Amino acid sequence: MPLPEKRIIISGGGTGGHIFPAIAIADALKNLEPGINILFTGAKGRMEMEKVPAAGYPIEALWISGLQRKLTWKNLLFPVKVIHSSIKARSIIKKFRPDAVVGVGGYASGPTVKAAAALGIPTILQEQNSYPGITNKMLARKAKKICVAYSGMEKYFPASKLVLTGNPVRAEIVHANAKKEEALEFFGLDRNKPTILAVGGSLGAFTINQSIHQGLKEIADSGIQLIWQTGKYYADQASAAVLPFENSGIRQYTFIARMDLAYAAADLVISRAGAIAISELCVTGKPGILVPSPNVAEDHQTKNAMALVSADAAIMVKDSECARELVKTTIELAGNNERKMQLSANILTMGKSKAAAEIAEIILSCIIK
Repeated sequence: MPLPEKRIIISGGGTGGHIFPAIAIADALKNLEPGINILFTGAKGRMEMEKVPAAGYPIEALWISGLQRKLTWKNLLFPVKVIHSSIKARSIIKKFRPDAVVGVGGYASGPTVKAAAALGIPTILQEQNSYPGITNKMLARKAKKICVAYSGMEKYFPASKLVLTGNPVRAEIVHANAKKEEALEFFGLDRNKPTILAVGGSLGAFTINQSIHQGLKEIADSGIQLIWQTGKYYADQASAAVLPFENSGIRQYTFIARMDLAYAAADLVISRAGAIAISELCVTGKPGILVPSPNVAEDHQTKNAMALVSADAAIMVKDSECARELVKTTIELAGNNERKMQLSANILTMGKSKAAAEIAEIILSCIIK
């Protein structure tokens, strides 16, 4: 008699830094157990409602958001949203009957993981950053296992529950470097010119975007090609700005669906220093210029970046110095093959390409037999 299929809920999102690790975990679970049934929960109106179905998984929306830091009438709705999303999360769990629930951080993981724990369902957390989000800190007490990417996390979580796995990276990005020729053709680029990938995260990064915008002519005049993901907030300005330079190999995108090909084409990457961006640089071995966001808890992106800088595995440009230094540093590094090879060799040693598979195995091991 065949065993009943396992059922897993993965919850969280809000940004690509939460969503793409969640999808990588789902893919790894499918790889281990092809018959597994996976359901996502996410926050209504956030990008997971688009990206998760695009990856082939069903998702249920919860009406939830975070508290605004400034005084606003929207905060009056917060308690109502918490109650509403908690009731809906409990209903989803009772209907789907998961064997385990995984929280990856972000607003939606709070009510879902909390409801699962209250119903006696094993819960597993995945924390991407060196400084954990408030949701995961609140949920840690009831979790069976907490998968982390940095050592020293016992400052925030019970040591007995911690497993150092690294951050999950999508399989297509782990194997990106084998697709160089396909990538250059996809973006319409010249294989004889250096190519830069500039990405400020899925929603964009204003400082990086503005600095590149101001330096477009300098980049084009240096014979450098550019794949530029601007995010939606800077897309209109950027699309107009690149028009005079399209014949020079300057390509602008609001969002790049084929990030595997973007990494494959790139000789150098400009990025924020979010945990997932760093994990992707490590597994692809790309030399990187990191511009940590100053608008994050405990300045954890600077800590992320410095872990690489101290190992001579990346270069950091401060956000406050970006307008003056970013394009100049980029052009210098793009033309220095020896330095790029040195950074690439060092960053490759820091990659954990099997993190998603390890996390999937931990999730399956937590299921009550």
